Amino acid sequence: MTTTAPAADSRALALAHYAARGVLEQVLARHGVTFQQQVALRAAVTADAPQTPDDLVAQVRSSLKSDTTGIRATIDELLAARLLVADGPHLCATDAGHELLAAVGAETVPYTARIWGGIPADDLAAAGRVLALVTERANAELVTPTG
Repeated sequence: MTTTAPAADSRALALAHYAARGVLEQVLARHGVTFQQQVALRAAVTADAPQTPDDLVAQVRSSLKSDTTGIRATIDELLAARLLVADGPHLCATDAGHELLAAVGAETVPYTARIWGGIPADDLAAAGRVLALVTERANAELVTPTG
């Protein structure tokens, strides 16, 4: 008897996303930050140039597809926690912000190894191509809904 792998679909993608996100959120909770705070902080840290608050909101909105009001509140939380600081018109991660991301990154390494380890490179490449195409198509639907 041969078993075939289930076809990838929106439900399978969502289940994988939320399972992996759940692991990350457990780590983040131990550090007292939310998923959205981590995404915003990472966006500030990894940007090629200093970000204005509007730049950062746009970048996080592009990633999470969430409302700008909530993202602005998240940025305010990061400022209040001194993980971000205003430097003129720009927002910069503080040393504490950099240290937090480094700690979270280090803590997630063993989880990542267990979750992704042993998956053949060809399978990861195929999944990467499919996920990139799904992302592209979904983003296009968000720009011009068809119905």
